[in-house]
Amino acid sequence: MRSFLASALVAVTIIAVPAAQAQPSDKLVHRIEASHAILHELMATPDKGIPLDIAASAQCVIVIPSFKKGAFIFGGEYGQGVGTCRTEKGWSAPVFVQMSGASFGFQIGGQSTDLVLIGRTHGSLDHLLKDKVKLGGDASVAAGPVGRSSQASTTELANAEFLAYSRNKGLFAGIDLQGDEVNQNVKDTAALYGHDVSFQTVLSGAVPTPAVAVHFERTVNELFRKGRARESK
Repeated sequence: MRSFLASALVAVTIIAVPAAQAQPSDKLVHRIEASHAILHELMATPDKGIPLDIAASAQCVIVIPSFKKGAFIFGGEYGQGVGTCRTEKGWSAPVFVQMSGASFGFQIGGQSTDLVLIGRTHGSLDHLLKDKVKLGGDASVAAGPVGRSSQASTTELANAEFLAYSRNKGLFAGIDLQGDEVNQNVKDTAALYGHDVSFQTVLSGAVPTPAVAVHFERTVNELFRKGRARESK
């Protein structure tokens, strides 16, 4: 009997270990890689990217590669990406997020753009994901300025919880995302970490960054560290 139980325990262990160490799918790895590439390009375009003063004060970042907008009378918007927040030890491991929106009117056509949202407060992303609020509603959003310095102290900019940027043909510009909704992609986040984990736990910095996302986290650290370093001069 003991021999049977021991054999069963070994079998369960053998089955459980691969599950805990399961590698994320190629599409998830590609999503992280694409987000990393967008932030890397931001670093290479200081005159046309996120102003240093905004980068220096950023608390959370959402990157959504290839955000798609399509319309034929009814309009729809959808994209998937990753989000991370600043912690006492740097930036957190990423969570997978999804953004969607809809519009109605006389319109036809479609386009794809890369998006970057800068959270201005420490709890900005937590607020957005927990309450499932829409941008421009309970979570205020404004089109972000570009250049080395924001040079703008308007009330809208100063009070915005998020600043939104888009990239088309290599150029970054502010974008209006009023009415869009951001949610955690629970399934993909669980696939990345091998088990269900809340976005609060990940964004707090309590979860180690998976190997496939280390370069993304390093790029986020470098980009926003440069902003702080230049601001302090």
